[in-house]
Amino acid sequence: MKRLSTLLLLMLPLMAMQSKAQEYVSKRPPISERHFVSQSVEKKIVETAAALKNKKLAWMFANCFPNTLDTTVYPNGEGDTFVYTGDIAAMWLRDSGAQVWTYMRFITEDEELRKMIAGVIQRQMRCIIIDPYANAFYKEPDKVGEWASDQTKMLPGVHERKWEIDSHCYPIRLAYKYWKLSGDESIFADEWIQCIQLTLKTFREQQRKDGVGPYTFLRTTARAFDTLNNGGKGAPVKPVGLIVSSFRPSDDATVLQFLVPSNFFAVSSLRKAAEILNKVNKREDIANECLQLAKEVEDALKEYAVYNHPRFGKIYAFEVDGFGNHLLMDDANVPSLLALSYLDKDFANDPIYHNTRKFVWSDSNPYFFKGKVAEGIGGPHVGYNMAWPMSIIMRALTSTNDAEIKECVEMLMNTDAGTGFMHESFNVDNPQKYTRSWFAWVNGLFGEMVLKIIDDGKLDLLNSIEIK
Repeated sequence: MKRLSTLLLLMLPLMAMQSKAQEYVSKRPPISERHFVSQSVEKKIVETAAALKNKKLAWMFANCFPNTLDTTVYPNGEGDTFVYTGDIAAMWLRDSGAQVWTYMRFITEDEELRKMIAGVIQRQMRCIIIDPYANAFYKEPDKVGEWASDQTKMLPGVHERKWEIDSHCYPIRLAYKYWKLSGDESIFADEWIQCIQLTLKTFREQQRKDGVGPYTFLRTTARAFDTLNNGGKGAPVKPVGLIVSSFRPSDDATVLQFLVPSNFFAVSSLRKAAEILNKVNKREDIANECLQLAKEVEDALKEYAVYNHPRFGKIYAFEVDGFGNHLLMDDANVPSLLALSYLDKDFANDPIYHNTRKFVWSDSNPYFFKGKVAEGIGGPHVGYNMAWPMSIIMRALTSTNDAEIKECVEMLMNTDAGTGFMHESFNVDNPQKYTRSWFAWVNGLFGEMVLKIIDDGKLDLLNSIEIK
């Protein structure tokens, strides 16, 4: 009761703000119905909303930032937290890692939040151990779901079995940041070692040096991007050291199976894993395996992932196959080409990345859509003229240009369709046409963007946005 009373006191300034602007009534669930309450997060919401002069922006931040905690987190005792992706009752390794990432800044001051996130990492490890090729899992270990008829090695508890490199990278990224901030080494025990060994094994299998490997996937569907060609093996690749990702972060099938952004993500993730293995586990043997594989993939990316574009110069291709073919595009989902410097700060000084960034936000990218109201990157997952707020947020997060950042924030504010939340995608001519009203990852990412802009000393930029 004391905790609840404290929370109510914290919320009073925000409630007062809402009473003065009745059109901006909180869209959060009642306190009693929220899945997880963090005093630190609530304090930051009040502090940030009070600092923002634009009441719509303050309202959207207050709705979006806590959305994962409010609606998708399911603590299940010590060392186990399940996280829904939002309107789908399953836990994606990628989404769950990205969803709670938003709150990492608070774990040193909020013990319950730290424990909750530690539980997410441990649940992710156990999921990978169940099936290193699966991308999404059920809370119930014996549940058989809607994709049980897929022609692949489906196991109970697995929601979907689409092989995506980033399914292994996001848990490592989260675990590494958790360790760096908290200093807690307790989660890096036997399950961690087993998980990393499976990651190495799976990555090596998908380098396809010894044939296609054990993974194939077929689905009976009218949608081409939901299954793999060539009998479930996907398009041929030449084994040059890169890692096959049969599916993209959008859960769409790759066209050329060496997905470049995900291979870059694998390089940085393997190096993070190696640091933990060396310093915490004293397992130099496994750490060296991670470092050697990271170096091999990095060298192959330098040789095969760069394309000399007639307009932009040297850029990174989205997908390649090792035979010399390049797919030039970008998809809104992260990892993406646009998001390279978000996931790895080293790209901020990479001239090829900067050329690539210009390419993906232009009409040379077939999945860049510009309409009467907004512009952004989409993808085949939803289709023509549907931009993803995630791409606009990522453009702001990777920008150092104030005008560009402000433009992105204004577009996001003008395309929420009056809901106060982000969506999966919206029509660039009519934002009232959107997909997924409940998509927790992108809501949290919106909050992360607002806080980064403020942390970078640009509160005045946000406060220069006029109320519309």
